[in-house]
Amino acid sequence: MATTPHHPYRRYVALGDSQTEGLGDGGEERGHRGWADRLAELLAAGNPDLGYANLAVRGRRTADIKAEQLGPALALEPDLVTVMAGMNDLVRPGFDAARVAADIEEMFTELTAAGARVATVTFPDIGRISPLARRAVPRVLDLNARIRAAADRHGVVVLDTFPHRVTTDPRLWSGDRLHASPLGHARIAAGMADALGVPGHADWLRPLPPLPPVSVFGATAAEARWFAGFLGPWLWRRLRGRSSGDGRAAKRPALGPVTVPRPERA
Repeated sequence: MATTPHHPYRRYVALGDSQTEGLGDGGEERGHRGWADRLAELLAAGNPDLGYANLAVRGRRTADIKAEQLGPALALEPDLVTVMAGMNDLVRPGFDAARVAADIEEMFTELTAAGARVATVTFPDIGRISPLARRAVPRVLDLNARIRAAADRHGVVVLDTFPHRVTTDPRLWSGDRLHASPLGHARIAAGMADALGVPGHADWLRPLPPLPPVSVFGATAAEARWFAGFLGPWLWRRLRGRSSGDGRAAKRPALGPVTVPRPERA
């Protein structure tokens, strides 16, 4: 018989952007699930009285997350908070790693001072996810180093994804290569649970079966489809000063109960 994964958390609040909102895992009609929802489900398995709020909104930069989500998060008096921020800054011109890291650290400072256990995530090697993103890898390395240093200063738990090759497996990413797939969200949730010391999730880094080789033509065609279907529209929104999060609000602004789903069949 499986053991129940006990833990001390009763009030979990998630801060962030589209990844934490859950894009890539679900849809607009039925709703997005995502790694934070999945983590809440794992935690609720060990504490049915867990309250969970998700304040994340797609398209938000780090300064937006701090300005819009930090205050409401503190008002909920959480004992666990996850903060995932920085990717929407990293992919835009004028990226300033020091400024982004300072905003992240300010959130760490206020949340830990309020007594919450705080956890965060570094970014994977995006150059392995998309060849067109290789030029941004130095930015990722810089921001990751600053996040780790800030986390060390405040006793924040870090789920470090960059060193692990499985985190760039294409099966863990949705077609836009910006958001995790359902499998990817599940792996992030399990990794975060493991980082927080919840037993039973140490296998989140297990590799997937090898993929069949892809021809040069197939790889080129895939890049062209991605550019036309995802990167092109994303760039067009940026040129018009639009964001995917315009007019949107948090999907779970208040603490509420979590329904633990039945185990998925293999």
